[in-house]
Amino acid sequence: MEVEDPPLKKLRSRKIQIRNIPPHLQWEVLDGLLAQCGTVENVEQVNTDTEAAVVNVTYATKEEAKVAIEKLSGHQLENYSFKISYIPDEEVSSPPPPPRSRRGGHPSRERGSSPGGSSQPKQLEFPLRMLVPTQFVGAIIGKEGMTIKNLTKQTQSKVDIHRKENAGAAEKPITIHASPEGCSEACRMILDIMQKEAEETKSAEEIPLKILAHNSLVGRLIGKEGRNLKKIEQDTGTKITISPLQDLTIYNPERTITVKGSMEACSKAEVEIMKKLREAYENDVVAVSQQANLIPGLNLSSLGIFSTGLSMLPSTPRARGAAAASPYHPFPLPEQEVVNLFIPTQAVGAIIGKKGQHIKQLARFAGASIKIAPAEGPEASERMVIITGPPEAQFKAQGRIFGKLKEENFFNPKEEVKLEAHIKVPSFAAGRVIGKGGKTVNELQNLTSAEVIVPRDQTPDENEEVIVKIIGHFFASQTAQRKIREIVQQVKQQEHKPSAGASPRGK
Repeated sequence: MEVEDPPLKKLRSRKIQIRNIPPHLQWEVLDGLLAQCGTVENVEQVNTDTEAAVVNVTYATKEEAKVAIEKLSGHQLENYSFKISYIPDEEVSSPPPPPRSRRGGHPSRERGSSPGGSSQPKQLEFPLRMLVPTQFVGAIIGKEGMTIKNLTKQTQSKVDIHRKENAGAAEKPITIHASPEGCSEACRMILDIMQKEAEETKSAEEIPLKILAHNSLVGRLIGKEGRNLKKIEQDTGTKITISPLQDLTIYNPERTITVKGSMEACSKAEVEIMKKLREAYENDVVAVSQQANLIPGLNLSSLGIFSTGLSMLPSTPRARGAAAASPYHPFPLPEQEVVNLFIPTQAVGAIIGKKGQHIKQLARFAGASIKIAPAEGPEASERMVIITGPPEAQFKAQGRIFGKLKEENFFNPKEEVKLEAHIKVPSFAAGRVIGKGGKTVNELQNLTSAEVIVPRDQTPDENEEVIVKIIGHFFASQTAQRKIREIVQQVKQQEHKPSAGASPRGK
């Protein structure tokens, strides 16, 4: 029997550990459960020797963590019963802790991503993750660990072989922390060791290279209609396949990229594959870091937009204390906002999911109402998604939709997903959004890099509102939406002041 942590009052913190999660549970299902208890700032997976999955969850407040413990303790899912305990405060928002001995496993930041190099802004470390047949692990380590020591010395790398992970599995993950060249060299040496071992033991004819990559990056590796992968295959003389989306679980948010060909060809393909993945990862990190500065009040690492988990971003946790104190609009209660987002017609199925599962999970996760409007005609190239909810719900819901379109390759890999969003503003505030001679709208476009259009000569609707169109990638669109709503709030406040002599309308 596992004993829960002693006196909870002393240990009250924002961070909890949930154990005994079904290993094949989908991420969205867990997201939905966690979001019901409060604002989740971070979900970190923990490697353990157990069959069930374990995660560490950080909530925005201690109160929400307490609610989660009360609500989710003993929660039954597929014959698994959640076990939950607090993680003492000193471990919250600290730098990567030294390995700490714990029952049932050890915290690890390796699974699926997190580089440790946040103190070196010059280059983001992006580890190479490989899957190797369990039977070759001994040869890779070598007698008294000599082979692996030699490998790490030659390639100036740190190599983690996760031997205890997935007990009984036919394959084990290896994480290589090094420069891009170091990763490639270590990969080549590991392939060489496995090839020689296979020849000596006659255990396998061909050993493919298997690279693990986080699902949120894979769409850009594949490219539109698979163009990027086809090019890598042609340039390197390899055959590349990627594991299906259905294989993703709470225990494994990664997909397996299998490369078949000669050892030389596989090594060349690794360089190209990692180049694409690294590029996608760095773009996401830069975009999110910019966003943290542009929009105060957003708990970016809670949003789970990139399944990469934004916990890896060095700048976000520091900004959180200040952000929590300054909400992004002047009213204490978040208003319900309505945003109409336009997606390609052929993407509707991916957003809805089988039997409507995806859209339901998305609505639960974001805390928003999400509806897809009927097509305007048989030839319509776009469909309107109507999202209703407060600002953070908008951010989560729209972020997941942009992310899904990226993952499913509905857009060219070279470009960010750009969508059109419509928000309504009171007709009396439209002039202020445009500004004198279009000054405000131009400034908005320069600041956010989104296209902002306030169509002229619009007839206000029954609520005396007009449409503002925003076209841009996710972060640009979000920033523009927030800024426009800020302008509207200012105009409304001025309207309600009895001394408001000047008209708010501009040209």
